[in-house]
Amino acid sequence: MILDVGETLIDETRLWATWADVLGVPHLTFFAALGAEVIGERDHRSLLEWFGGPSWEDRVPGVAAAYGGFRLEDLYPDARRAITALRGAGYRVAVMANQPAVRTAELEAVGVRPDVMAMSETLGVHKPDPAFFARALDLLGDPPASDVAHVGDRIDNDVAPARAAGMRAVWIRRGPWGALHEDRDGAAHLVVGSLDELVERIAEAWP
Repeated sequence: MILDVGETLIDETRLWATWADVLGVPHLTFFAALGAEVIGERDHRSLLEWFGGPSWEDRVPGVAAAYGGFRLEDLYPDARRAITALRGAGYRVAVMANQPAVRTAELEAVGVRPDVMAMSETLGVHKPDPAFFARALDLLGDPPASDVAHVGDRIDNDVAPARAAGMRAVWIRRGPWGALHEDRDGAAHLVVGSLDELVERIAEAWP
């Protein structure tokens, strides 16, 4: 079992609000622009084109400093109990995502304890690159891909490439991408609204 981080374990509302604050844009305006980028299936880093100014990369250090990393309040209430329940049901659980390396320690600090945890910056590969999913399998002990479920909120970065890698693709529909993306090709083997629902229905990912 592989769990994404943003909008799977972590509610990113405070992160996006920090971006708005750093840019000096009202939260509602910023969130509306983010929604437009998601619906348009554009790279979210193009969001800054709406407001002008420095590039995404130039803004990252300032946003990171203002944000201060993950806090307990950012963790979805079902995150830790779902990991505990999945492990109790016999699944090996990995937490892997497109995130800075520092997120590993931040997640550990708020009580996230999977069997395996690694961020893309550490791995040197990012979703949706097939190498990311291959590396995830390697870290889980190289099980058959068809025995592994991958859970994430994005069709483009999570669901479609996980299915292409031979995994069972689970779409968790929360956060901007979960709400606004469309699974036009039917890539998801299972669709859930929360990690609590995932725990209850995970067996449905395998027909």
